[in-house]
Amino acid sequence: MAPTKNRAVLDWIADMAAMTQPDQMVWIDGSQEQIDALRAQACATGELEKLNEELLPDCYLHRTAVNDVARVEDRTFICSRREEDAGPTNHWMAPDEMYAKLRRLYTGAMKGRTMYIIPYSMGVVGSPFAQYGIELTDSIYVVLNMCIMTRVGNAVLEALGDSPDYVKGLHAKADLDPENRYIVHFPEDNTIMSVNSGYGGNVLLGKKCFALRIASYLGRKQGWMAEHMLILGVQNPAGEVRYLAAAFPSACGKTNLAMLIPPEHYRKAGWKVWCVGDDIAWIRVGEDGRLWAMNPENGFFGVAPGTNEKSNPNALHTTQRGTIFTNVVHNLDNNTVWWEGLDKNPPEHAVDWKGNPWNGKTSSEKGAHPNSRFTAPARNCPCISPEFENPHGVPLSAIVFGGRRARTAPLVYQARDWEHGVFVGSIMASETTAAAAGAVGVVRRDPMAMLPFCGYHMGDYWQHWLDMEQCTDAAKLPKIFNVNWFRTDDEGHFLWPGFGDNLRVLEWIMKRCFDEVDADETPLGYEPRPEDIDLEDSGVDLETLRGLLSVDRDLWLEDVAAIRSFYAKFGDKLPPVLAQELDALEARLK
Repeated sequence: MAPTKNRAVLDWIADMAAMTQPDQMVWIDGSQEQIDALRAQACATGELEKLNEELLPDCYLHRTAVNDVARVEDRTFICSRREEDAGPTNHWMAPDEMYAKLRRLYTGAMKGRTMYIIPYSMGVVGSPFAQYGIELTDSIYVVLNMCIMTRVGNAVLEALGDSPDYVKGLHAKADLDPENRYIVHFPEDNTIMSVNSGYGGNVLLGKKCFALRIASYLGRKQGWMAEHMLILGVQNPAGEVRYLAAAFPSACGKTNLAMLIPPEHYRKAGWKVWCVGDDIAWIRVGEDGRLWAMNPENGFFGVAPGTNEKSNPNALHTTQRGTIFTNVVHNLDNNTVWWEGLDKNPPEHAVDWKGNPWNGKTSSEKGAHPNSRFTAPARNCPCISPEFENPHGVPLSAIVFGGRRARTAPLVYQARDWEHGVFVGSIMASETTAAAAGAVGVVRRDPMAMLPFCGYHMGDYWQHWLDMEQCTDAAKLPKIFNVNWFRTDDEGHFLWPGFGDNLRVLEWIMKRCFDEVDADETPLGYEPRPEDIDLEDSGVDLETLRGLLSVDRDLWLEDVAAIRSFYAKFGDKLPPVLAQELDALEARLK
C-alpha cells in the first residue's frame, strides 16, 4: 500500500515501473527497522560486508565494479529544450532524442530485481529551503547511502502533500555497461535519470545531480542560489560566531577547511570552528535582507585516501560509526578498513578495492582506489555546528573563492565590491597537480568551482550572481575574498603551512567583514597589512608573508590574456560587467 495519495507521484512511479519491469516494489519509510533489514539483506548477497562492530559500529564495506569508480563528466548531460540554454560547458542532447535512447536502456532493466522508492528531502523537512525528491533505484547500496546523505521517509511525503513539485529521479544499474552509462538532467522537467552505474556520484541523485545541477536551475528561476561551497562558523574568544561559505575546485583542501582545527594558541584563547557543511550551500535572501546559507545534505561523501589523524581528525572521527566505505582496503586481521595515507602500517592480510588478496607490506599496487569514499552521517562530526538543523540556515558575512596557484594569486585579497567579487569567482583557476591526469602546472578554469555542476549556461549563471545584488540589502551583502594556500618557493615547497593555520587568514577576513581592521589597496583588491595576520607559532616570518601577499604584474598580465580567451567561449552571454572588470584589472596592472 502506497504511503501517499499524491497522483503526480503515483502516476510517475507506475510509468517507470511499467518500463523497468521490477519483480517487486518497496517504499522506503526511513525507519531504523527497515534500514537494518536492508543492511542484513545486502550482507547476505555480498553487496555489503559488515565490519568489526566493536571498532567500527554499524559500518559496512562496498566495492563497485572496476569500470565504475568515479563521476563520468563525458556521460553527464544537461538536456534543456534549447541547446544554447545548456551552454558551452555542458554536454547536451535534445530531450526527445535522449528520452528515446534512455527508454531503450531502461526497458526491462529491473527484471528479477526490486525497485526501491526513496522519498527524500534536501534540507530540513518543512524548512523554507527544503526541496523534495523521489528516487527510484534497484540498488540497496543507493538506498542505504541516501538514508545517510539526505532526510528520507514518510515525513517527506507528508510535507509534499498533493503537490506535483518534486524532483523525479530514476536509477537502474542495468548491466553496468560503460558504453551505455548516462547521467542525464532534464531541468525543465525536474527529472534526473541515471543508468548503467553503481558509483555514488552518479547514482545518489540527491548529491550533485539534484543539489547542484537541478537546484542551480531552480535557484535561478526562483531567486536563490545552489553553490558548490562549504559553510563554516568561526567563533571568536568573545563567543560571537560569524559564518562564511567557500568554493574550491577539487584537491584544494575544501573538506580540511570545513572541519578546520584551530592552531593551539588560538584554541587556548577560545577560538572554535563549526562545520555547517563540507560540499554544498543553498543560499537565500532572508527577511532581514541578508544572505542565509543552508547545507541541503545530511551526511558527508568524502574521499578516503589522505584522510588521517593529522590531515583531518574531525573527518576521520566522523567515519567511525554508521559509515559505508566504498573501494577501500579490507583489513582481514581485525575486519576494519585501510587506505593510503591513513597511517604508515598497511595491513599484510587484506583484500584490495578490486576484491583481490593484498599485502600492503610487499605490494607495489595501491590497495584503495584513489577516489575511494566514505559516506558518513554529519551528526558524527565532532565539530558539527549547533545550527546544522536550523531550518533558516546561517547568515553569511563572507564568501571565499580559492584555487591552487604556485605563483600568481596572493595568500588572500578582498574584492572591491559585489560585482568585482563575481568577477573574482568567474576567473577561479587551479594548476593541475601530479594527482590529476595530464601535464602538471596546466591552469584549469573552474568558475565558482561550478564548471561540472552548473545546470544551465554559465554566462546566465554569472548574470544570476550579479542580479542577487538587487534582491538583497546591498549594505548587508557578504564581502567576497580570494585565498590561495598553495604559493611555492623556487624549489616547489609550500610557503604557507595550511590546514589549521588557515584560521589566521579567516580571522582577518572576518575582521574585514565587520570593519575591525584596515587593508592595503593593490591592483587585485584589498590585501592585509602583514602585521595584521597573527603569525605566532606559525613558522612563517613577516618577510615570507610579504612574499605571499606580493602581486607579480607580469604574471597577472599573462593571466588576463588567458581569461580573455576563456571568456570568449561564452559569446554574447558573457555579462558586460565582467568584461569591464577584466579591462579595469588590466589597466590597474599596467
